[in-house]
Amino acid sequence: MAKYAAAIDQGTTSTRCMIFDHGGQVVSVAQKEHEQIYPKPGWVEHDATEIWARTQEVIQEAVDAAGAGDGDISGVGITNQRETTLVWDRTTGEPIHNALVWQDTRTDKLVDEFSRDGGQARFQAQVGLPLATYFSGPKIRWILDNVDGASAKAESGDLLFGNMDTWLIWNLTGGTDGGLHITDVTNASRTMLMDLKTLDWDAGIMDVMGVPRAMLPSIKASSEVYGDVVSGALKGVPLAGDLGDQQAATFGQTCFSVGEAKNTYGTGNFLLLNTGTEPVASKSGLLTTVGYKIGDQDAVYCLEGSIAITGALVQWLRDNLKMIQAAPEVEELAKSVEDNGGCYIVPAFSGLFAPYWKSNARGVMAGLTRYVTAGHIARATLEATAYQSREVVEAMNADSGVALESLKVDGGMVGNDLLMQFQADLLGVPVIRPKVPETTSLGAAYAAGLATGLWSAVEDLRENWVEDKRWEPSMDAAERDEYYKYWKRAVERTFDWFDADA
Repeated sequence: MAKYAAAIDQGTTSTRCMIFDHGGQVVSVAQKEHEQIYPKPGWVEHDATEIWARTQEVIQEAVDAAGAGDGDISGVGITNQRETTLVWDRTTGEPIHNALVWQDTRTDKLVDEFSRDGGQARFQAQVGLPLATYFSGPKIRWILDNVDGASAKAESGDLLFGNMDTWLIWNLTGGTDGGLHITDVTNASRTMLMDLKTLDWDAGIMDVMGVPRAMLPSIKASSEVYGDVVSGALKGVPLAGDLGDQQAATFGQTCFSVGEAKNTYGTGNFLLLNTGTEPVASKSGLLTTVGYKIGDQDAVYCLEGSIAITGALVQWLRDNLKMIQAAPEVEELAKSVEDNGGCYIVPAFSGLFAPYWKSNARGVMAGLTRYVTAGHIARATLEATAYQSREVVEAMNADSGVALESLKVDGGMVGNDLLMQFQADLLGVPVIRPKVPETTSLGAAYAAGLATGLWSAVEDLRENWVEDKRWEPSMDAAERDEYYKYWKRAVERTFDWFDADA
């Protein structure tokens, strides 16, 4: 009898496979990074063939580490970096171009073109998203426009589009030999091509963007049996879950009730609030997105605040400035000073996402004096994450009409006590970390386990959620507001750094 569920978590900087038991505890984990490719300023690419190779390696390592035999794993779920866009040849299985990563801004002119008739909110009523470089639709169009012969091949059905979930599922289920070309409602809701109400591709938007329906995957529920893995260490295991990474984290945090929210601290930050079975339009710069869909049940929607650069700013300190050798060192460096020394960093490397949606913004470091040291810069790096999260929380409070009372947090940065305390101080509410902080993988495993009977209902998943640590706010309101005033001033300096149509 099956005792585990597995998750493949294909993230922006690495891919991992995790295996969980019925109690939601980690049995094994394997993780490998992949290359970040920066051909030009603002351009970010991944080699999808490398990602598939890393995926196969981590699956093997995780299964071996768990000692899992035939029948031990009930199902496997996929979770993935969303919006990262790949087009590949149906016959050869080869990508026709590197994947365009969600952070990539090369589609800014296409976005401007689409916005001329109807503005940035042209499709927002249907898809819940403003026109922005972030989303997959314009990225598909860019690939078709810039690879010789691609448009004609796409029209004839010879090319396939997918975010990274679709690419992995296609390969896991056979690739060129009968692989399933599917996605789920959460990933489809990030393309700008799916109608939120019908949960189907929107013919009008596809026509405007020049994306042929023949290249788009079928849209499925987030938790259902799609088919079996055909090779490798998970051969014969049902593939039964698919969620974009932030929706998976929301699922793993068991935010199943209206009004429950979580914030994931990863490469970027993503705050999601469950709004129930009807999509809620945002008036404050947030996204309306599908949260999850379990089998034949109604889809559940979320409001989302997306921040492009948080953990990636720490990587920038490490890789570009060489100020630290490993990401965890940033906390010790930041602790070497008592405050930020007046230094603020606004990491608009890919423009500003929620709540501003300014693709022509660029990063700034503000408030510099001779007093500022590497410690102050490290502290400003961490604080930037908390400030951006506060902006999103304020927008969410405005849209929902309900003030946040506490914040569930997860992701790689929540082991950083200095950051978590500052986040609680800045929000003025408790910040709560669960026992299993990597809830993205857990959510994908939960989706697969629900579909294959390892868990019978979402109530079983709620029982697994255990608080690990809580940070209570300790900063007085006047000090909090003073910090935030200068943050807002620094953000304004990033606006319109270059002309949008330059």
